[in-house]
Amino acid sequence: MSSPHATGRRVAQRIQTRPAVSRERGRTTVIAAAVTAVVLAVAAALCSVLGVGPTWLDQAAAVTLACVYTVALAARTGGRPVVFGVLALALALAAVLSDMERLRTGAATLTAVVAAVLAVMATVPARRFRLAAREIAIAVAVSAIGALGVVGFRPTVSLERYDYVSLALSFLLVGALVYRLGAGLHGLGRRGFVVVLVGVVALTVALAYAELIKRYGSQEFVDDILDGVRWMRANLRGVPRPIQVLVGVPALVYGTHLRARRRQGWWVCAFGVASTCSVAGILMNPMTGWLEAALIVTYSTVLGLGLGYVVIRVDLALTGPRGSRARREEEQTASRPESSRLRPLL
Repeated sequence: MSSPHATGRRVAQRIQTRPAVSRERGRTTVIAAAVTAVVLAVAAALCSVLGVGPTWLDQAAAVTLACVYTVALAARTGGRPVVFGVLALALALAAVLSDMERLRTGAATLTAVVAAVLAVMATVPARRFRLAAREIAIAVAVSAIGALGVVGFRPTVSLERYDYVSLALSFLLVGALVYRLGAGLHGLGRRGFVVVLVGVVALTVALAYAELIKRYGSQEFVDDILDGVRWMRANLRGVPRPIQVLVGVPALVYGTHLRARRRQGWWVCAFGVASTCSVAGILMNPMTGWLEAALIVTYSTVLGLGLGYVVIRVDLALTGPRGSRARREEEQTASRPESSRLRPLL
């Protein structure tokens, strides 16, 4: 027969575990509802693309995705999901119901920014390259689904201006979040500072390459590039985007790999928005069909993965342990603690 003290302890433990179990069940229910809403929104957007169903399906998908993605980003980064979710819903409904060009364009831009940043925040540390490749696939999928919402708002924008504005806003938002996740600027260290500096230079070159070629490239060189672009569009049905190949995808590959070892990997991942943000711009281009847009993203991702693999190998060769056995042991011990994909980072 148990003592009264033992019985009291068991009762106290049960009382303490009930709220935790209740919270976990509520959290699971919310995640299931969000996933269901996203699936329905994607189905509605695809029906709109195929011309099936009412004409407002794409707008309904846009409102749903804008709201769910905002809630998910706020929850992932330790914000206030209810407050930001209500604000996103109000803005999205106002844009759709009013049919004002500026509101629709603003809602589309903000949705693209939220989707781009959420795609980066949804990644987890990767000890090996194949795990980093998995994270890239997840980030691309998240940003592509968000891009369906961007298109659903039916914005009227200059694509070049949209690309610059959305990319700038994405960097501002991800920079503010990474500042907290990466322990501020003092968490960079000399090595992290060099990596970030290289990323800034690569991003600048990727953004300015077309203008540099126009101004300083010879006519023969420009013609050769245009001929190459025409050949790829005719034979490969798509041309990879330099900003994704040279900056966005390699940054996410190397950043998730580095996050498994050092907190400063978040600063490298911040440059991943150069890839996730451009997905919406590709889908919004009226000169690009859906198949060509999918091929552009696929080609850019594959080439970026190759470059990211090279960056990881160079980094391990310069700073990692010598010998294959030592590297395998290093991979096994590379387990810096970080929240799982469906839990808050902060």
